[in-house]
Amino acid sequence: MAPTPCPALHWDLFCRVVDNYGDIGVCWRLAADLAGRGHTVRLWVDDPTALAWIAPDGTPRVQPIHWTDATPLPEPGDVVIEAFGCDPPAAFVAAMAACPRPPAWINLEYLSAEPYVERSHRLPSPQASGPGARLIKWFFYPGFTAATGGLLREPGLVATQAAFDAPRWLAANGIAPHPGERLVSLFCYPGAPLAALLGRLGDAPTLLLTTPGPATDGVAGLPLPTAVRVQPLPWLSQAGYDRLLWACALNLVRGEDSFVRAQWAGAPFAWHIYPQHDGAHAAKLDAFLARHLQGAPAALGAAIGAWMRAWNGLQPELPPLPDLQDWAAHTRRWRDGLCAQPDLTTQLLAFVCEKR
Repeated sequence: MAPTPCPALHWDLFCRVVDNYGDIGVCWRLAADLAGRGHTVRLWVDDPTALAWIAPDGTPRVQPIHWTDATPLPEPGDVVIEAFGCDPPAAFVAAMAACPRPPAWINLEYLSAEPYVERSHRLPSPQASGPGARLIKWFFYPGFTAATGGLLREPGLVATQAAFDAPRWLAANGIAPHPGERLVSLFCYPGAPLAALLGRLGDAPTLLLTTPGPATDGVAGLPLPTAVRVQPLPWLSQAGYDRLLWACALNLVRGEDSFVRAQWAGAPFAWHIYPQHDGAHAAKLDAFLARHLQGAPAALGAAIGAWMRAWNGLQPELPPLPDLQDWAAHTRRWRDGLCAQPDLTTQLLAFVCEKR
């Protein structure tokens, strides 16, 4: 896709932090990526506390706004994004409708590999009533195929990773693996089978690096196999977390933001999907596995699929780890295929220019 001819635009990006950090993580990456391409962004977020460690230094042209009922509402910008169905304030929507040239209004949806994503991507939702009557809201779906909006991938990411000095970064962050010890990162929700994980990691010398929250808390107090050491980590910035993924031989990730970044890292990864009470997460996981494992050798694909399903409690026993060397080769092929597709921000810019 050719670079967008759009001029620099002013964006309003609305985000609600529900109960974890995936929403604000995705929204900050998008805001920072837009800013890096010359746009300005007001990031409206109801709970900005996570920005203290996600982006402690901020970034030029991104203005975080603590969004409450009392927050003054400025004139809308050129583009309004409601992330994950997060409705902007009614008064703000009314102001959008009153603009001589209303802003492009986009509902940025959750990432999924399910078939409905391709069918729903770029569909209009005309507003028949309410403060936004006669406006059109557009659905924009991230995804893994050319028929979707793609994945967040900032320019220069591949080159930055290629120049990454893992030993230097690890030393600077107080991580000192023993000779021959593999590094595994752990970021999970409550309920992950952590005792079984430790048992499976005991097949080789391993330094398990746990992130704050359920990963560190869940591992604490569990008996460790002789071959496994555990090191709890502090909260890392997004740039720091990316480098953690690049440095590890296996990354156990969760939600959406870390899930996507693990795929760009090109190392073996297992996704701990957000559990839903109606079991919808199982279909979402299976849809991803069906797409992700296409082209994998049959035995390897079966092993990865079984391991990831068991990691999510969808099979009764966590099997042995698939061969990490073969797993890494498959993950790199998958990443290369994704890199051949236009990234989400590039596609979003082209879409906005078309609709404005």
